[in-house]
Amino acid sequence: MSTPDSCDRRVFQAEDRATRAVRGFTLLGAIFVLVCAILAFGATRVSGVAGLLAGLLAAGAGGLAGASLLIALAVRFREPLGRLLARVAFPIFMVAVVATVFFAWVPALLYEEVDRLAGSVSTASGEPRQMPLGVAEIRSYLLGSCGVGSAWVATLVASLLWLLQFGLVRDLITVTGIVVFVSLVAMFGIWWERKVAGRIQSRLGPMRVGGWHGWAQSLADGLKLLQKEDIFLSGADRPLFYLAPYVAFVPALSLFSVLPFSAAWVCRDLEIGLIFILALLALGVLGVLLAGWSSNNKWSLLGSMREACQMISYEIPLGFSLLVPVMSVGSLRLTTLGEVQANGFTSWVAFASPFTLAAAVIFFIGTLASCKRAPFDLPEAESELVAGYHTEYSGFRWALFFFAEYAEMFAVGALATILFFGAWYSPLPAAWGAAWERGPIWQRALHGILFSGPLWLIGKSLFFVYLQMWLRWTLPRVRLDQVMFACVQVLLPLALMVLAGNSFWQLWVLPQSGLARLANLVCAVLGALVLVAMLAIIVYARVNRRRLVGSLVVEHLPGA
Repeated sequence: MSTPDSCDRRVFQAEDRATRAVRGFTLLGAIFVLVCAILAFGATRVSGVAGLLAGLLAAGAGGLAGASLLIALAVRFREPLGRLLARVAFPIFMVAVVATVFFAWVPALLYEEVDRLAGSVSTASGEPRQMPLGVAEIRSYLLGSCGVGSAWVATLVASLLWLLQFGLVRDLITVTGIVVFVSLVAMFGIWWERKVAGRIQSRLGPMRVGGWHGWAQSLADGLKLLQKEDIFLSGADRPLFYLAPYVAFVPALSLFSVLPFSAAWVCRDLEIGLIFILALLALGVLGVLLAGWSSNNKWSLLGSMREACQMISYEIPLGFSLLVPVMSVGSLRLTTLGEVQANGFTSWVAFASPFTLAAAVIFFIGTLASCKRAPFDLPEAESELVAGYHTEYSGFRWALFFFAEYAEMFAVGALATILFFGAWYSPLPAAWGAAWERGPIWQRALHGILFSGPLWLIGKSLFFVYLQMWLRWTLPRVRLDQVMFACVQVLLPLALMVLAGNSFWQLWVLPQSGLARLANLVCAVLGALVLVAMLAIIVYARVNRRRLVGSLVVEHLPGA
């Protein structure tokens, strides 16, 4: 039993550790600030590869300095900070969302400015100067043509713009943005699924952590998982056991390197982008197989074998369904597949003919099996296999499997949007806002909200993620033989019929003929009716939530 003296001693030790942590992180931040200043000064004095390396190291040191000082402040003022976060959690969340959108847009604007600047600076003979420009040239241009009055501000901005001339720096910024975006998608998806599951099961789901509807629950779970012990069974294959989560996560992360969020927002616009994505989706299955094989657990092995069976069955009809939009557009480039759908709701590929609409349905069913979602969640099957292929995983490695799953859910939703449902375009024709596309910043932002922009692709992709969650908590799990039967004897012949029908449609029906326009109108109306019916179900359940399930789902628990 604890005595008052022992309790006081533990409190003193905790305070002493906090004081040492504040001093240590403050000292570390000061060291990084000094290193950043030295490297930044060196970057302004040298050019070429050495200058680029010094600039990158300065940026990294600056980031580490900021992180160290923020940690020191958080530890020093942990109690008032905790009370403040509990009161203003939701406003902070909304500000973070707006800031994320803003800082995702800033690099694109800076890239445009740097490219324009390269064409504005001339050599002595009057010819446009080719990149890379020197820091001194950019600084003199800023002081002269741009009217920057402060010399040190011009030097700082010139150093930043000089770094952005290099493709390596732009790629590093893009990769960092992809990692952050995937992390946010996974954390939001986990929280969202728990809320959806709670509502369907007449519960509220997370309500406490972070304040408003427990929005910070996923963040708290992630911090908990980082601190958990990394358990390893004595009879397992250690190298493969450690490698499996990364083999599952890296392909899911790499999917976003070729997914275009708009025609201009894409890391690598590949000619064969669709084939590249299919290859990565197939490669992620290897992580599941490695996890099941190396865990020395029969339940894990059964789960991985089920995933192998599903892959063999669903990959073929999934591939055939993707050939339909490729045939209709005539390209494997994802930006090209998206650009042809700019003329409003009726120009979306899914509504071009009955065959493209059927291909969209087949593709969505195939992606459910690809992401191991119900009713095809046999590799996990908690009621049968404990947790399937990741039964023996814990901590950070277990979290990687979940991050990979939700990243793939968003990626296949984005792929369905790009191939069939208007990509990054709104239901309104993009030509209506063509005058705003090259206007001032506020007009371009309004154009992105109303007509065309990454927000539309993200919103549509999240809609498909929501459908996958809805189906998981609505449909029962099917047996493995039923999965094989549905994919091999139902979906595969249906996909072949749709592919053949679309081929004959392309040969015999002219794009502007009466039959083509009638089919387009009927399919568009059918799609609109399905969407309206889904929204009506959601609204009806919301309005009648008390009468349908009682008071539990709408009344918060004490302290929530």
